[in-house]
Amino acid sequence: MAELRAELAKDLDEAAWEWLIPHVKRDSVLVVAKELNLVEVGIAIASDNLTSVQHWISEQLIQKPSQTQLSDWNSDLQKRFNTLIVQPYVLIQEP
Repeated sequence: MAELRAELAKDLDEAAWEWLIPHVKRDSVLVVAKELNLVEVGIAIASDNLTSVQHWISEQLIQKPSQTQLSDWNSDLQKRFNTLIVQPYVLIQEP
């Protein structure tokens, strides 16, 4: 688990919204709430920790972008997000 944590922490990045649009079109973007640690969410997804992931989904702490979010973000293509790729998903979080 420590190796996975180190690898994911190394893969944390920042991306402009316009770079994320192709991933949205593939329906692979998940929005992670600010109160969650992006690396911890990535670890849970990568290790198939269904209990944690289902809890976060039920609490709406992880979700697909809403139409309102998409509309807002499409009006600011340079908006920045913290990102983490955990195949097949791209996790994004507003800084």
